[in-house]
Parts: sequence; C-alpha cells; structure tokens
Amino acid sequence: MLQDKDRIFTNIYGMHERTLAGARARGHWDGTKDLIALGRDKIVEIMKASGLRGRGGAGFPTGLKWSFMPKESDGRPSYLVVNADESEPGTCKDREIMRNDPHTLIEGCLIASFAMGAHACYIYIRGEYIREREALQAAIDEAYDAGLLGRNAAGSDWDFDLYLHHGAGAYICGEETALLESLEGKKGMPRMKPPFPAGAGLYGCPTTVNNVESIAVVPTILRRGAEWFAGFGRPNNAGTKLFAISGHVNNPCVVEEEMSIPFDELIERHCGGIRGGWDNLKAVIPGGSSVPCLPASMMREGAIMDFDWLREQRSGLGTAAVIVMDQSTDIIKAIWRLSAFYKHESCGQCTPCREGTGWMMRVMDRLVKGDAQVEEIDMLLDVTKQVEGHTICALGDAAAWPIQGLIRHFRHEIEDRIRVKRDGTVEIAAE
Repeated sequence: MLQDKDRIFTNIYGMHERTLAGARARGHWDGTKDLIALGRDKIVEIMKASGLRGRGGAGFPTGLKWSFMPKESDGRPSYLVVNADESEPGTCKDREIMRNDPHTLIEGCLIASFAMGAHACYIYIRGEYIREREALQAAIDEAYDAGLLGRNAAGSDWDFDLYLHHGAGAYICGEETALLESLEGKKGMPRMKPPFPAGAGLYGCPTTVNNVESIAVVPTILRRGAEWFAGFGRPNNAGTKLFAISGHVNNPCVVEEEMSIPFDELIERHCGGIRGGWDNLKAVIPGGSSVPCLPASMMREGAIMDFDWLREQRSGLGTAAVIVMDQSTDIIKAIWRLSAFYKHESCGQCTPCREGTGWMMRVMDRLVKGDAQVEEIDMLLDVTKQVEGHTICALGDAAAWPIQGLIRHFRHEIEDRIRVKRDGTVEIAAE
C-alpha cells in the first residue's frame, strides 16, 4: 500500500488550497531553479532511470520519448504539448490534477520543456472541461505573476511561455497527431506517421506530446530521485499511478496507488468492495473503455494492475480507468454502447474505421436484441480483425477490442440470447 508520505498528488481531493501558496506549502516549486540547473541530459537520464511510462494509455517510456527530440536546433523552435483531452469513457484522473493540484502540472511543464529545449508549451484541454480550464488558467496567471513563468522562469535563465488551449469536445483530438491538427486550427484528423512529432509536429517543428499525469509527476521524481520512483511496482511497471474506479463498487473514487497493486486490494482498500460482494462481480474493464473487458474469474484473485500483467491477459492498463460491472449488467448492451460511442467519434478518414465502426455497432444492436444468427458472432469477430491495425490512429483498435473481449469471455451469453429469441430455450453454459 502506498504511504501518504510517498504520494505525489497531495491535493487530489481538493481538501487544501490549490493556490500557489498552497502548492508551495506542500513542497511544489521548491528549488525548481536547481532542478533545471541539472541540465537537459541529466534530467532525461533521471527520467529514463525512473522507469516512468506514459500515463495516457500507451505506456511508452517517457524519458526515451524525450530523448527523441533534437539536441541542437536547426533554426526551428521545439514545443511540448500536454494532452489534457481526457475523453476516454471511464477516465477522470487528469481533471482532478487540473482542478485541485494544477501547480504540479505547471511546474512539470517548465522542467519538461527545458529538458527538450522548448521555450513554449501548449496544454490542450478537453472541450467539456470548463471549471478545470478556469482553475488551471488561474494557476498559470499566478505563476506568471510570481515570475515562475515568462522571461527567466523561476530564476533559471530559461525563457518559457505556457498556453492553455480549449478544444471543442471531439474524442479524436485525444490522439496526439489529431490534437496537433486541431491546435493548428484545422479539423482534428490524425496524421500519417512518419514523420513523427519529434521530427515534425506542431507547425512542422520538433514536438513531444505527453499526458497530464506524465508531466505532473516529473518535479517530484527529480526531487526524490529515480530510485525512489522505480522502487514502486514490478520491474518495467514502476512508480505511483492514479486509478479512476467507477461502476459497481461501494465507493467510486480516484486514488493514487503504487503500480502493480493487486486488483482485489485496490477495490477493498479504496472502494469498500464490490457492490453486493465479490460473488456479484461479473466483469471489469481495467483501463478505460477501449481495452477488452475481463471476466470476474480472472479478476478475483491474482489480478495485478499494471501494463505487463494486463497485456498478458489480452487486455491493458490504458489510463487505469477501472470500470467495474456486477451481475446486474447487461454486458452485451454495455459493449454495444461503447460501439455506438466509437462509431459517433470516428473522424471518417480511414475506410476500415469509417465503415467498420457503423457496421459493428449495427450487428451489436441486433445481438443485444437477440435478432441475429449464431454464425454472425464469428463474422463480427472477423470484421473486428479487419478494422484492428488497419487505421492511421488507434481508434479502429479501440472500437474493435471491447467487442473482441466480449466474444472471448461472454460468447455463451450472446448465444443464449439468440436461442431465447429464436425458440425460447437456454443452454446453461458450463462454468
């Protein structure tokens, strides 16, 4: 269990002042000038050694990503772009940082931008996050007034400007290249890669796009050391992590815990257990709506909440948005609802996604009602394979994976529903 002294986000519940004075009282902005004085190479080296992996879903090593930025400028400016477009259903962790602990993010933006040679950073915030934008902008204004941003930021001899850009509420703009297109004032549609953003990103300049949580933890890692952060979790799954637990638990919450915490411990300690007890658990989506669900049998004992264990179970940690479903859930209808979401949010650029998301949603609609043939289950699975991995961005995968998880673990429920509709009989599936 994570001790209070090891928590990075000390005001995640908004119990204390979110002002600059409050942040300083909790240890933020302490010796920022000295952290920057470590130098670009040393900061990147510490981030690599810490084992921090991106907290936005993909889990790519953060220090390695930073190292892709050019060491010497060719005349073009470099940029850091913070992805605050938190639009994945079930995910609500970054909003707590921006709303209650915004100075962790602002200080992280300064240090991370320096480490990549960027004099400017853009935070792209989700269109629906009105109050979060207000809190974050107020904190940015405070930092400017105190000399922590702007010319000679925090007395570091580094000039740095931070801009907050409000999106218009499109899920696709959470994809890093679509975000860059939107930030440039164009329609939010993903770009082909290569070139990767580190070579040609915002305005054709070297750019790194990082998640809010990935950037907000940077100052604390530098203050406490890479070994401290790497001491949490299993190898290759280091550090602390914000988990957003929703659904059928007694106490839904956002909580900071160490990586690799057992699922049952996470739920019992912070959520007061499953609604109706553990025997009432049906399924869990462990990392936001785009990762495949896992059945209760896999999550009751021995389930570990980290990137590698969940990948081995053919699911993923994603953003650590844990959606818990009990026996009252119509699992087929729940996955249909996600299919409808991805169909609605597809930008339409790639044919497999544009056509496939609608096709999958319509078949799912018939499966919910039982108005289908058993053979269509395999046909639907085949279509998910044709969509998965054949699109510019990962939205096609995100639409396919929930359906694959449903068929993999709950095929018997789909077949039973079809039989009931057809002839009124149910075969009891073997446990």
